Amino acid sequence: MQADFHYYAAYCAACLAGWSHEESLLIAWSDQFTDCCSRTFLTGIHAPRAAATTQTQTELMDARTDFLGLQEITRIWASFHFLPGDLYADPPRKTSRRYRNKYRLICGPNGSLAGDTVQLAKDRGLPAAGLAMHILSDTWAHRFFAGTPSLVINNTSSHFYELLPGETGETKRRIRFRHNPGGKDDPEQGIYTGTLYQASENAVMNLGHGRAGHLPDYSFIRYCYLPAWGEYGEMTKDNPSDYYHAFCQMIHALKYLRGSVDIFETGTYDAPADETLQERILAILTRRQTDASADWKALGESLSGRPVEDFDPDRFTDAYRQADAADKDATILGQYILAALAQKSMVTAKIAQSGNPLAGTSVTWDGKKLPGIRDYLKLVELAERSGT
Repeated sequence: MQADFHYYAAYCAACLAGWSHEESLLIAWSDQFTDCCSRTFLTGIHAPRAAATTQTQTELMDARTDFLGLQEITRIWASFHFLPGDLYADPPRKTSRRYRNKYRLICGPNGSLAGDTVQLAKDRGLPAAGLAMHILSDTWAHRFFAGTPSLVINNTSSHFYELLPGETGETKRRIRFRHNPGGKDDPEQGIYTGTLYQASENAVMNLGHGRAGHLPDYSFIRYCYLPAWGEYGEMTKDNPSDYYHAFCQMIHALKYLRGSVDIFETGTYDAPADETLQERILAILTRRQTDASADWKALGESLSGRPVEDFDPDRFTDAYRQADAADKDATILGQYILAALAQKSMVTAKIAQSGNPLAGTSVTWDGKKLPGIRDYLKLVELAERSGT
């Protein structure tokens, strides 16, 4: 997903869940900031680099792809963008443990980790709510791909078609991929940019949906393809339906986080009651455009009656920089950092507990020992200060 959904659509969902204009803006900001909070950014403001929720292209180019390096990549991308749908899923055929571990990281909606993510954000503040919404909505957009570099899971073939409605029924049009990162996608001609094929299993080019380009990020498109893990069976991805489910699930989740409903349940969707509003949302989702920001922004402003300012990644940077060391955690950015560390720790622990080593080890804190990795030292420090 892109800023059109992670920022403007998130604002709309928050408004429909009952949050105020100011609260909805902060939730939307935190949602979109998840695509900006890299180690490079955190280093620049002297914040804990372990709180990174994404990696820049430069960082990925320099990333190690040995076992420890792959664990670091996986902790970030599986925790925040490709939340595994079922950590105990079995491949359709008997295979090696190595393949099975990667297969179990395939992203999908309504898994137990999705419920854990929303519940973890409860009573942790608006930045945590926005972070959870980013992760929740990405489970729909990024389903069928895994947040770890893997050719055997994430690769695609030339069998890749867009499904186009027509007067005589649905037709298929072959999608053509090019590998110029500076080239613009052309939906009218069916030309899109994807990562270059890399035969190495663990090449960063094989991370997530890179081989499929930005197709998972566009709400309008329906396509079919042969995923590398799919036993050569054709898979259909219906983005308009998935994005609508994501939007309605966000409303339900945000009502839970606000306290309007007592329980968050996966598989529950809170569609707007107004049929005209539903039609307007579906019209935005199905319009053939690579950036729907203007449409979502207009919808948000009609819901709140207030202007929706554009996203600024540095909106809260100065407040964090200028705060005393003891007060940094109480700033908006400080709250976001703590939420990110908690989410990464939770997901890493769940993956490790399933017997899967691909994300490394989380911290289990008993007041005496520190089995784990340095990513979570900030959480340990916070526990020490609070006496928990």
